[in-house]
Amino acid sequence: MSNIENDRNEEQARVDNLTGLIRDRIETLKEKTGGIRGEIVDIRRDFWEDVTVNFEDSAETAETYASMKQQAELLSERERSHRHMTEQLATLERLKRSPYFGRIDLTDEADPGAKPDVIYLGVGSLLDDSGEEYLIYDWRAPVSSVYYDYGPGPVTYETPAGTIRGEMTLKRQYIIRGGEIRSMFDTGVTIGDELLQEVLGKGSDAAMKTIVATIQQEQNAIIRNERARLLIVQGAAGSGKTSAALQRVAYLLYRYRGVLSADQIVLFSPNPMFNSYVSTVLPELGEQNMNQATYQQYLEKRIGRDFALEDPFTQMEYTLTTMNDKHYHTRLDGIGLKSRADFMELMDRYVSQLGESGLVFKSIVFRGQTLIRGRSIAEKFYEMDRSISIPNRLRSLILWLLKELTALAKQEQKKKWVDEAIELLDNESYALAYQELRGKKKFSEHSYDDFDSERNYLAAKVVQEKFKKLRRRVKKVAFLDVPAIYKALYRPDAAAVKGYDSHSVDWNRISAMTLERLEQGVMPYEDATPYTYLKEKLEGFRTHTTVRHLFIDEAQDYSEFQYRYLKRLFPNSKFTLLGDFNQSIFAHSGTGEVFHTLSTLFEQGETERITLYRSYRSTRQIVEFASRIIEGGERIEPFNRNGAEPTLTQAASQEELPAIIAERLRLLEKAGYESVAIICKTAEEAKRISEQLATVYPGLRLIEKETVTFEKGNVIIPSYLAKGVEFDGVIISDASEIAYSRESERKLFYTACTRAMHELHLCYTGQLTPFLR
Repeated sequence: MSNIENDRNEEQARVDNLTGLIRDRIETLKEKTGGIRGEIVDIRRDFWEDVTVNFEDSAETAETYASMKQQAELLSERERSHRHMTEQLATLERLKRSPYFGRIDLTDEADPGAKPDVIYLGVGSLLDDSGEEYLIYDWRAPVSSVYYDYGPGPVTYETPAGTIRGEMTLKRQYIIRGGEIRSMFDTGVTIGDELLQEVLGKGSDAAMKTIVATIQQEQNAIIRNERARLLIVQGAAGSGKTSAALQRVAYLLYRYRGVLSADQIVLFSPNPMFNSYVSTVLPELGEQNMNQATYQQYLEKRIGRDFALEDPFTQMEYTLTTMNDKHYHTRLDGIGLKSRADFMELMDRYVSQLGESGLVFKSIVFRGQTLIRGRSIAEKFYEMDRSISIPNRLRSLILWLLKELTALAKQEQKKKWVDEAIELLDNESYALAYQELRGKKKFSEHSYDDFDSERNYLAAKVVQEKFKKLRRRVKKVAFLDVPAIYKALYRPDAAAVKGYDSHSVDWNRISAMTLERLEQGVMPYEDATPYTYLKEKLEGFRTHTTVRHLFIDEAQDYSEFQYRYLKRLFPNSKFTLLGDFNQSIFAHSGTGEVFHTLSTLFEQGETERITLYRSYRSTRQIVEFASRIIEGGERIEPFNRNGAEPTLTQAASQEELPAIIAERLRLLEKAGYESVAIICKTAEEAKRISEQLATVYPGLRLIEKETVTFEKGNVIIPSYLAKGVEFDGVIISDASEIAYSRESERKLFYTACTRAMHELHLCYTGQLTPFLR
């Protein structure tokens, strides 16, 4: 192994040379970029002056087209060049701050006597002036995987040219800031603790950081996995699941450059605030962000105005705060029932029956009068061949309805309201009518007073405009009454549920409660996916065939039904699921069996599972404290970063709590922490604590389910919204037996405690939660 001290001057000289080279290239690129930007502005400004426009005959028209095409292609080429140079500039700016973080020396067994290849790794590639030799390799390059997977000794890695076998004679890590080597050390297979300590010891930020310098071997297996169609990542809190997934996106975009684009990747995240939290990771790596959404946002788009959709956090508030409600246990039974795969089988049976009878159609109404009765539409539908699928029959029905509307529009033109509408038209409409009729030779110099032609033309235009909305609704299948069809499933005489095994829960009570809420225009969250599934089955699935990768964070919060539905929506996608069953906090949350069920939807051998046991977010003391809360917590391995022991502070009364919390906040602020969260069990408690602290500690930000941006600072947040994010310090506002005592709340309490990076403090009154006794 090389002597670090002897090598330091040589290594610093290399950094100096590279930094100078990068600065020179930045200046050169800025000049070129400025010049091209000026050209683009000139081309856009003078576009029509440089184009010969002449449509006198076909030859002149062809020349005009060729001139326009040439100018457009020139503009497009300049814009492409500008975009490419801008991307290069961004990479160079990142490299200037820290040129590289690792080095490996490799020998090829095919040429054992040769001098080792020295490979430096950074966040982007850098070639020498000849463009032939790599000065820095991108961390995603095939050879870079050796850095993450091996220590000094024999190595094997894949390249476009095939499998390479050799030996690693040196593995070195660097901390470089502002062109200066702060630290460098040789290490083995794992990324050295010194580098991890440097990264993890920092305070939390308003955005997730990239982890390319500290990727561990097991995380690298997630990032570079290209085989699995279903990749399941089960990891302890703070094990780097989400970070690894985002680096995986960056790797895939690099690996399949030109084939895969960011808009072919979708991430379902737990809440809008989380989207803000992770939004900077990919841009920092020089990649575009993929499509990000919450599952709730997707459901809202599909349900539209049919119902007011309850969100999962409102459902969570119900399960946490309304235990004394007479419908409470019925609601929980209903949530469990509608989350299972066999409920989808019930829906399939129901749709099959609807093919024979039972579909409900809305009448088509115009100006308060019924044009086509719903009963007539139903008769027409069931006259069709019943071996044809419902979506295909509906398409035929659409064509029939559009033809009927065309005939009805002609009848409507004769009505009095049309004459009144014509009288209100402006002069421009009359002039356009005159010009068009002259073009059709309906008017001539001798028949200028042909008012019938003018009236008929204007009447047709008026009615056509008014009928546009009707035709648009018909094309969108708005005449199908999906809400009424879904409600019918819960009526006492529903044939589909006869013989259905409801797993020892009271179907009649569940259906009565569901029907009551639906009649009020409210869609319970547990019904949202079954409803959209029914809608898709009837109208035809709107599959996202262009999406190649689907990432689901907090995957333990999805049910069997939801996963089966998503598999239908994204038939060509590879799935990457990231979850921790110790953080399954929703009533519909799955267990390990959910992932097992999902794996049956893929071919044998297409599923891979990776488990991360090591937790990096929190200090060893916090990890050991939190792991005692949950079953199997002893398997969680804390990273060896020491800190203060978590504290328990008992208040004599609820009135004393705000003062105790405020004092703890001051101590954390004095310690230099810039991001502290007061985590409350519910939104109601968070709001109350916020009001109580407003006078003794002003400036705290209350996080609610509508909050869409994650900002650095001190916050008050409900426990379920804190999932996926981290804070320097955490204060649990109420860790009493009253707040957390039911077994269903154990994982919620664990989730809240594991948000802390450096310090964790718990306050309570009365008896402490039994989870800590």
